[in-house]
Amino acid sequence: MKKISILFFAICFGGILKGQQLPQITQYMNNNYAINPAVAGMYDYYQVNTSIRNQWVGVNEGPRTNVISVYGKHSDHVGLGGTLYNDVTGPTSRSGGSASYTYAFSLTSKMKLSLALQGGFTQFKIIKNNISVDDQNDPLMLGGDVVRTLPDATFGLNLSGDKWYIGAAIPQLLSSELKLMDDNFTRIYDTTSQNGKLASHIYVLGSYVFDINPVISIEPSFFLRSVVGAKTQIDFGVKSEYKEIFWLGMNYNMNNDLSSIAALLGYNINDKFNIGYSYGMPSTATNSYYSGSHEFMLGVRLPN
Repeated sequence: MKKISILFFAICFGGILKGQQLPQITQYMNNNYAINPAVAGMYDYYQVNTSIRNQWVGVNEGPRTNVISVYGKHSDHVGLGGTLYNDVTGPTSRSGGSASYTYAFSLTSKMKLSLALQGGFTQFKIIKNNISVDDQNDPLMLGGDVVRTLPDATFGLNLSGDKWYIGAAIPQLLSSELKLMDDNFTRIYDTTSQNGKLASHIYVLGSYVFDINPVISIEPSFFLRSVVGAKTQIDFGVKSEYKEIFWLGMNYNMNNDLSSIAALLGYNINDKFNIGYSYGMPSTATNSYYSGSHEFMLGVRLPN
């Protein structure tokens, strides 16, 4: 029984609890607040960005992610924001909400530093009815669904100028313990600490806008993600915009054997609405298993 328990948790939660635990989005250049709350200090207006991601299309119960963020300038030095998200993979789901406070101040006439603290909650859920097992009397399958709701926090900082920014964030700052097993079961079977922690991540995000001519600009970017138990991933992206109306781009993700390249395109409407789409191409080793990943983004700039 002990071996079955360890195998169950290794298969179901090994990649989730010890690897990349947080929802991932491809169009982080357009929804950068979802990565680092300190970017709220860069903008002179409020905006709403929502991302809908359907990952690994063709794989049964592949990851599905929804993120909505609202953020922007509250006063000369203060930015406010909030995020709601829901991430579902097979029998597991994770949802949460948070609000942030950002304080921004000028280091020089052309450089601004923003510091942010974000607090909220995260809920992890395991739906047992969606798990197929040979022995329904397995103690792990008895009782209702597993639901854990925990406090969460993120610290972020961001350095920015007229055409660039670079910043870092530490989500899951509290490293809360999920405690997936009840105390009685843990005392009998858990000798290898299978409860799992929400490990703190390190995110580094930056970009620079080059004006090629009065109508065309190019924005290279990078996004580094690091967490204990998983390879460090680095996204290199580039986005080109024409007359601030139409844009297209591409991302390359190092250390991602499933889908390392994504194509992006989008359209700005009346300097108020921003519509984006990205397609994550499967690798040659996985294209027979799934057809790719799709992500849609809608941004709205709110009047001051």
